[in-house]
Amino acid sequence: MTKLSKRVTKTREGLDPVKTYELNEALKLLKQRAVAKFDETIEVALNLGVDPRHADQMVRGVCNLPNGTGRRVRVAVFAKGAKAEEAKKAGADIVGAEDLVEKVQKGTIEFDRAIATPDMMPLVGRLGKVLGPRGLMPNPKVGTVTPDVAGAVKAAKGGAVEFKVEKAGIVHAGVGKASFTEEALAGNVRAFVDAVVRAKPSGAKGTYLKRVSVSSTMGPGIKLDLATVVSASQG
Repeated sequence: MTKLSKRVTKTREGLDPVKTYELNEALKLLKQRAVAKFDETIEVALNLGVDPRHADQMVRGVCNLPNGTGRRVRVAVFAKGAKAEEAKKAGADIVGAEDLVEKVQKGTIEFDRAIATPDMMPLVGRLGKVLGPRGLMPNPKVGTVTPDVAGAVKAAKGGAVEFKVEKAGIVHAGVGKASFTEEALAGNVRAFVDAVVRAKPSGAKGTYLKRVSVSSTMGPGIKLDLATVVSASQG
């Protein structure tokens, strides 16, 4: 059996690994234990009753966190002409067309979110092998392929987080920082859970939302009482 470090042991003190905690109580316990020398990220993880190997059980989407993510998001926009100017005015960090595609092809990726106008996708499509594995490929399903580049840039900067279910049926995302208030974190957690519930695919059978837990970068995971995080019926 692996011996736990003193730090890990200390962060787990007073926590019941079997108990499910009310959301605000869990966030309070996390904040108390987030004692790293940096502002730890608070993450939420959802275990879903889906098998993403089947197309009709794929879960993906985007959630606009009401209180932001607490991190600076660098946004790149693939656009030309007037749309490129709109993107710049909206606060995009990098804007380009063929030149940006060439830069990315050479391995220079200096952004956290990529947005493209529909007319740019034949060019951007060439970057699938580079951007796809990094989760950066623009996609109309999550609003990153759109003629409204200004709106997409503002959403990305303001707290929009993309999500996609992994092989084991898990969806997770950062929903703020340990320095956030419990109220701000709770609002973000509920918004994210609600977005995933609304993205329930047609092929999902039985219980869709099985478990939800929260954790900090260096802290333990805490299981949540579903009744305190789900704002609407799962259907």
